[in-house]
Amino acid sequence: MLTILGFTMIATFLVLIMLKKMSPIAALVLIPALFCVFVGKGAKLGDYVIDGVTSLAPTAAMLMFAIVYFGVMIDVGLFDPIVRGILRFCKADPLRIVVGTALLAAIVSLDGDGSTTFMITVSAMYPLYKRLKMSLVVMTGVAAMANGVMNTLPWGGPTARAATALKLDASDIFVPMIPALAVGLLGVFALAYVLGRRERTRLGALTLDEALEPQEAETVLVGAGGSEEKSPRATGGSGSGTDADAPESATADDGFQGLDPHRATLRPKLYWFNALLTVTLLTAMIMEWLPIPVLFLLGAALALTVNFPHMPDQKARLGAHAENVLNVSGMVFAAAVFTGVLQGTGMVDHMAEWLVSNIPDGMGPHMAFVTGVLSIPLTYFMSNDGFYFGILPVLAEAGQAHGVSSLEIARASLVGQPLHMSSPLVPAVYVLVGMAKVEFGDHTRFVVKWAALTSLVVLGAGILFGII
Repeated sequence: MLTILGFTMIATFLVLIMLKKMSPIAALVLIPALFCVFVGKGAKLGDYVIDGVTSLAPTAAMLMFAIVYFGVMIDVGLFDPIVRGILRFCKADPLRIVVGTALLAAIVSLDGDGSTTFMITVSAMYPLYKRLKMSLVVMTGVAAMANGVMNTLPWGGPTARAATALKLDASDIFVPMIPALAVGLLGVFALAYVLGRRERTRLGALTLDEALEPQEAETVLVGAGGSEEKSPRATGGSGSGTDADAPESATADDGFQGLDPHRATLRPKLYWFNALLTVTLLTAMIMEWLPIPVLFLLGAALALTVNFPHMPDQKARLGAHAENVLNVSGMVFAAAVFTGVLQGTGMVDHMAEWLVSNIPDGMGPHMAFVTGVLSIPLTYFMSNDGFYFGILPVLAEAGQAHGVSSLEIARASLVGQPLHMSSPLVPAVYVLVGMAKVEFGDHTRFVVKWAALTSLVVLGAGILFGII
């Protein structure tokens, strides 16, 4: 019964948000609460929610202060050279922009933190997508898949969890997987190329000078079909207002805050201080000198104090980023209700046991392949902790009974990460869609099929190379 209710709860959640019948926050809270009552454990709902909130509170704190920190870095102009450098590389060509998005996300993912990757990637690429009227779900989808492949780095989380759960060395798991993961990353770049060609066909391409024109000018975008479209800012259309009516903060709405060379928040004399502070912060994260929430708390406080020493300016910067902070932190705490109920009621355990018990006996010698296939849906519907500490040991034990080594099982368990990074249970994805101003349901509809395909490419490469 719990198995059926678990799958039904997840399916109900996904259907409602993809059809936009409920907001993600409301669905993450109300649906599990309702199913908790169906299970007959409504009296324990409070305990489940508190347990979920307690486990995710450090993550929520990290995201809150990380958004403030990187928001301030965007305000003061730290990423302006990156934006302009990427723009010159992309030459205002949608194909190059999409490929550049994948490349940037993959490079930044080397720090091992998905939230940081998405903040930097969206900060750099969002103005280009908005200016050229490109599809924002292409940006979020490509960034999420590139980060998902790179998330398998030993310091990224999944590999370390698999090594801990099965008492293996992380390098023994990761190093042999590098060829398969490289093929997966190439697959993401190939997909970015295809999606970029689709965007180029739909929109055409602007010249570099046209792409850099001020948003206030009456700029005309010529699509592939030759039709002309006036930008809402240029025509004073609804939703943006005229320049005379728009406050200074409205520049964020049209996506050009990162490219405006005259904004009052720029701090060119402090550029190298801010660059050094950011490098130090990322180094401290990788080296684990302090917990990540503490690092971002200290970094945000220091960045605000040095760049904006006057209290009114600090309040203005906090107010400018309050919407992103509230959206992301609210989503994380709402997800805590979902995960708390899923784990507290035992639904996730019953779902896993059902899946494992229904593996045909004839598949025993192919348990590595089975693990790779199961990792795709399971890491989407479960947290990494739940999968690697709850399910993986069971799969490894079943594999050992048929002569399949734990190392092969561990490597196969990494296959599902490209899809995992778009899971509604991953807090970083809310940073991605929140900063990109994309509906979570739209992102889900777009990315699931491509991310699942990327995971299968990694699995196929692993089998072909004899790694899995």
